[in-house]
Amino acid sequence: MNNIEVVGLGALNIDHLYQVERILDDGEAVTNEAKSFPGGSAANTIYGLAKLGVNTGFIGVVGDDAKGKTLVNDFQRVGVDTGQIRIKGGAETGSVLCLSDRLGRRSLYVSPGANNLLTMDDLDLTYISQARMLHISSFANDRQFQILLELINGLAPSTKVSFTPGAIYAAKGLKALSPILSRTYTLFVNQNEIHQLTGEDIINGAEMCLRQGCRIVTVTLGKGMKLTLGKGNSQRAVNATGYIRDAENEYAIEPTSQDIGQEVDATGAGDAFATGFLYGLLNGKGLKECGRLGDIVAQFSITKLGARQGLPSLNELSQRYLELHNQEL
Repeated sequence: MNNIEVVGLGALNIDHLYQVERILDDGEAVTNEAKSFPGGSAANTIYGLAKLGVNTGFIGVVGDDAKGKTLVNDFQRVGVDTGQIRIKGGAETGSVLCLSDRLGRRSLYVSPGANNLLTMDDLDLTYISQARMLHISSFANDRQFQILLELINGLAPSTKVSFTPGAIYAAKGLKALSPILSRTYTLFVNQNEIHQLTGEDIINGAEMCLRQGCRIVTVTLGKGMKLTLGKGNSQRAVNATGYIRDAENEYAIEPTSQDIGQEVDATGAGDAFATGFLYGLLNGKGLKECGRLGDIVAQFSITKLGARQGLPSLNELSQRYLELHNQEL
């Protein structure tokens, strides 16, 4: 395909989700519900964009097992180009054990499997460089991190990079991530990750990321928190579910007056936010509009179990945007 707008690159996993009453430090408890779903951070975002009608492709590795077939088939169901996904014989597809409790706390355990077998030879630079955007998320193994650094160095200047480091890469710190951050157009982190990455609070941490070379920094804030924006006489306190910053402006995404539905599972909510935000960027929306779209997609995503089950169609997103903001998408 030569009309792909966004190419994703990251781990491909099956998420095994267990809903529990509470996360234990030690002891024994009964699970309320246990199900398995396709996952992987960049993969979830690419799936969401494809469901909104964006031409997408994905680069990654699966094993030659049933889980690998499930991941590939799930992409194909929404039109993602899977021609660059490599199948490694004898390898087991990656998986994640996710425990989530009624307080919204999560505990994730990653078994990388075939993801650890990704090599530079698996990456087609021509395929990547023809896209408008490359959306990257993390791998568990350091060898794949080195591959990402090499890829970034050889990437065409015309391809914008969108980067979701997650907790694994955020823990590496600014210095280790600086080659990627210097090339990043849009950085997606949550409030814990920006502290891990920079050692600073949300606003000062975003400034540090901008100084590293990021053009846009977006921080998701879960159910919302108080932020103090502006300086001097223009300072104001707001309740925000998201914070967006570029070199000139900062924006708070304020909670909507009405939820789409009851929260069932927050797995992949940050990936869903990236879906809506990137959809807005690709369609020439302003940063605040992009943030609002991200927030709406995230609201849809948490109404169903699994990272992808609640993601909206373009019609659903458009209708909700019109209801909330009285604007056509």
